[in-house]
Amino acid sequence: MYQRAARPLYNHFLFTAAQRERLEVVLVSPRNPLNIGAAARAMANFGFSGLTVVAPYEAHWREAQSAVGAENLLQNARRAETLTEAVSACSLVLGTATLTRRQPEQTVVALPALAPIAQGRLSSSGRVALVFGSEKRGLSRDDLALCHFLVEIPTHPRQPSMNLGQAVAVCLYELSAPRGNPPRPSANPKPGPSSAPATANDLHLLSGVIDQTMAAVNYSPASMRNANRRHMHLLLRRLSLSHPDARRMLGLFRRILWQLQHRAEPN
Repeated sequence: MYQRAARPLYNHFLFTAAQRERLEVVLVSPRNPLNIGAAARAMANFGFSGLTVVAPYEAHWREAQSAVGAENLLQNARRAETLTEAVSACSLVLGTATLTRRQPEQTVVALPALAPIAQGRLSSSGRVALVFGSEKRGLSRDDLALCHFLVEIPTHPRQPSMNLGQAVAVCLYELSAPRGNPPRPSANPKPGPSSAPATANDLHLLSGVIDQTMAAVNYSPASMRNANRRHMHLLLRRLSLSHPDARRMLGLFRRILWQLQHRAEPN
């Protein structure tokens, strides 16, 4: 009797359920509620549930009718006022951008490389943010400075930008597509205290006190402070600091700043 060969499961997930819960999709200043709903639907299609919406334009975005089958996901989405707030608990932030009109200031990751990079952090119990900009302007330079890597979706030069909901779907498919038999992490991965990566909040606190220290010693004119702040964000992410090292540096710069602010005035 003829038997059809067993087909591999199409909906095999690269990540475990616990890992998918630690990936956050972040939409920055989305303008159209229908795009937010489409993004939520794409997340439900691929088994992701963590959605944060940063400073949305429309007040009634949770009512988007395009979130077919993902109404609960949309209702439970987190709202944040800034990207800094949205990614504070994440130790890896991946920003999406089209590079046709901008020069990247950090490493650009090809879309097929997205899954291994995210899996490496998720396998060590870290949290990962996948960040998308607004439909009109994408992510700003200040937003991109908070990202460790940039992810570029290959598109035709005549139409380089992609609809927000479609971009979310493409990236999440890339994270979920089968790739043979990927190595499975141990049941309870526990990074040691020296290997736990610094979170975005660690780096935010550190860059803030460094910025205050630079101002206290008149490191540069006031007109350069925004550019220096952005470059410091990028530098700290290139260093790939661990959580303990970031806290140690924070303590050091706080002490330096205190000494600068309380040094004796000359007679």
